[in-house]
Amino acid sequence: MLCRIPAANIYNISFFIFIDFNADLFSNFKRMKRLLSFLTILVLPALAFGSEADLKIPALESGQYHMLLFGFLICVLGLLFGLYQFLRVKKLGAHKNMLDVAHIIFETCKTYLIQQGKFLLILFAFIAACIAFYFGYLQQMSFGGVLLILMWSVIGILGSYGVAWFGIRMNTLANSRMAFASLERKPLKLLNIPLDAGMSIGVLLVSVELIMMLIILLFIPREFAGASFIGFAIGESLGASALRIAGGIFTKIADIGSDLMKVVFKIKEDDPRNPGVIADCTGDNAGDSVGPTADGFETYGVTGVALISFIVLAVTKGKTAADWIPNQTLLLTWIFLMRILMVVTSIVSFYINKLYSNAKYHNVLDLDFEKPLTTLVWITSILSIIVTFGVSYYMLGGLSNNLWLTLSIIISCGTLGAALIPEFTKIFTSPKSGHVNEIVTASREGGASLNILSGLVAGNFSAFWQGMVFLVLMFIAYFASTHGLDALMIYPSIFAFGLVAFGFLGMGPVTIAVDSYGPVTDNAQSIYELSLIEENSNAAAEIEKEFGFKPDFENAKHYLEANDGAGNTFKATAKPVLIGTAVVGATTMIFSLILLIKGKFGIEPETILNVLNPYTILGFLAGGSVIYWFTGASIQAVTTGAYRAVEYIKKNIHLDEGADSSASIETSKEVVKICTQYAQTGMFNIFIAIFSFALAFAFFAGYRDMTAATSALKYAATSFFVSYLISIAVFGLFQALFMANAGGAWDNAKKVVEVDLREKGTPLHEASIVGDTVGDPFKDTSSVALNPIIKFTTLFGLLAMEIAISDSFYSVAPYVGGVFFLIALFFVYRSFYKMRIIK
Repeated sequence: MLCRIPAANIYNISFFIFIDFNADLFSNFKRMKRLLSFLTILVLPALAFGSEADLKIPALESGQYHMLLFGFLICVLGLLFGLYQFLRVKKLGAHKNMLDVAHIIFETCKTYLIQQGKFLLILFAFIAACIAFYFGYLQQMSFGGVLLILMWSVIGILGSYGVAWFGIRMNTLANSRMAFASLERKPLKLLNIPLDAGMSIGVLLVSVELIMMLIILLFIPREFAGASFIGFAIGESLGASALRIAGGIFTKIADIGSDLMKVVFKIKEDDPRNPGVIADCTGDNAGDSVGPTADGFETYGVTGVALISFIVLAVTKGKTAADWIPNQTLLLTWIFLMRILMVVTSIVSFYINKLYSNAKYHNVLDLDFEKPLTTLVWITSILSIIVTFGVSYYMLGGLSNNLWLTLSIIISCGTLGAALIPEFTKIFTSPKSGHVNEIVTASREGGASLNILSGLVAGNFSAFWQGMVFLVLMFIAYFASTHGLDALMIYPSIFAFGLVAFGFLGMGPVTIAVDSYGPVTDNAQSIYELSLIEENSNAAAEIEKEFGFKPDFENAKHYLEANDGAGNTFKATAKPVLIGTAVVGATTMIFSLILLIKGKFGIEPETILNVLNPYTILGFLAGGSVIYWFTGASIQAVTTGAYRAVEYIKKNIHLDEGADSSASIETSKEVVKICTQYAQTGMFNIFIAIFSFALAFAFFAGYRDMTAATSALKYAATSFFVSYLISIAVFGLFQALFMANAGGAWDNAKKVVEVDLREKGTPLHEASIVGDTVGDPFKDTSSVALNPIIKFTTLFGLLAMEIAISDSFYSVAPYVGGVFFLIALFFVYRSFYKMRIIK
């Protein structure tokens, strides 16, 4: 039996998977290294003519410095809280069968993350060369200064990578404990275990992020602080992009390969004889734990860096620097203090919700798991808004025009949005929603065809309504920004949009916690089945003797499946928040590009950034094209990988009467290998194309018409890249919302059939499974990866555009851009023709 494999064999399994993966991927890594060397040769001469906008971070006043030092202590306490929650979950008992299965899953997860780490090392080698050349050679920065910036880039990558490791370890501990707790007939415990695990990840993630950024702000010399912030942001964005894309491809290959076997062979959910089940469990963590954790870490950091950049560049109203620097330091301190206190409000809200849930649901035997999770989100949002107004009055009450009130309203738009968006998401994805039940009803008579069509309807409607939510919140923020903010800064509306993104993340620990709830509940179901505990004749007696209760096998699976439905819903609710943050935050980063154009050419941006400029329209078209290519490329990687996985599983699944009922490690290992191979190859194609498109379009925007009669016409092409970035953000937002919520609706339609209707094995169930497999790459591959893609493109694009419009480079920029455009098109070609099923 799988659960009785000796520990030594588990490590051998992991080792052999590692060797197999290396053999398949080493050639890809060598090819990437050669390619990146070639790209470096092209880019480095260009960098010789670029000039990066200096971020002169002002020195804080003594009181502000000591206030943030105290905040530093709060972050350390938040870190300890995360570790405390980790240890609490780890101490919970579970049957040995379940612990063994969970351990095997963790070992395969470790192998996957090691492969990702190697890939990140190659990418960083290229980034490090660019940073060292730019700052060391072009900016004549000291060796120590360059080393410092490189160190912060490494820390950014390690931050995304490290919290991903913590998240996967936390979830693979919690999954077995939850599977075992289902036997106690205490549904409240099934709520608390994944929520404790999620809060551990969420609070630790945010605390680590803030500690790193506070170190830069408080302790790094002023001349290096701005560049260190940028290096840190690029590092964490790079790490999150790679982990999110590959994780999303891996998990859905495994999920589809596992799910389709239920239709083909009429076997039960998570049947141990299905070689795809262990790969699916690994994928649940690779995609739904590693990806969101790294993504959340990066989102929190990049949004913060965008706001810091804006404050330094835009808060410049006054006659001399002495007039505006006090305002800059005040706003910087306020921003950081607000972020620190949101850690406190999240923890306090968590305990308030736990007390409330324990009082209300203590003796409940049939718990609606969505209700306490919803209560937690709203408690956190309301408490965060109260703290926002109180702290803003304390910090900014001395400013004129009641600016403390204006800024509090703007941030609260985001904080309220972080609670409203989940409510609007549930309308389309909850098992109780009309849209999900419409899918089930349509499937009963129309089969998989009407199931898929109804899911598409849900996704489209959700994109409309959530788009309206973003519209209203951002309009309120804009309107508030017109009341006095222009006395402090230029472009106050852009700052307002950045603060809305900041508000979205104000309850970040809780958003990450409810997102992490999903992979724990999903894995718990699988572990229960893989452990074969019901077939172990000694299990009941062992549990009663060791743990002091009589196991309830009859209701255990029902509890796990019902809780998995809640996990699906709240995984879906976190996605629009993170995606929305990326898009709203991108507008603030694009501001730096607009200022660069204004400062370089001495013309007002609105003279070239308008729809009457043909380059603006062309940029919009380019951005939309790239979004739709990315969607296709990421799904293509899943499609081909799933085909190979299904092909292998069909040939190697043994269902005859005399076959072993436990899982085969050898065949499971091969499925994991297939998933990793296609995840890495798909990510390779996508990342290089995204990188090359950013350089190509930025360089195209460097074209100058030297025969133009006016300066505005002369520099008209610069609007191309700005429009491209805006288009990437807007198209990406709606594509992601549509795909994420359509996928969530399909997923929970299947859950309704399984849990509420209890019609497993019927034609209705088969139709819902097919719909779920369509939704898998929608919700967990393409949609979620758009978040880091938007931010990485914007961050990297800033430097590319500076190079493109420099005086010594603009004459060759379009030609160099043409080279990168051809490289991008080559990898677009590869993303289909080298990934398709029939080559």
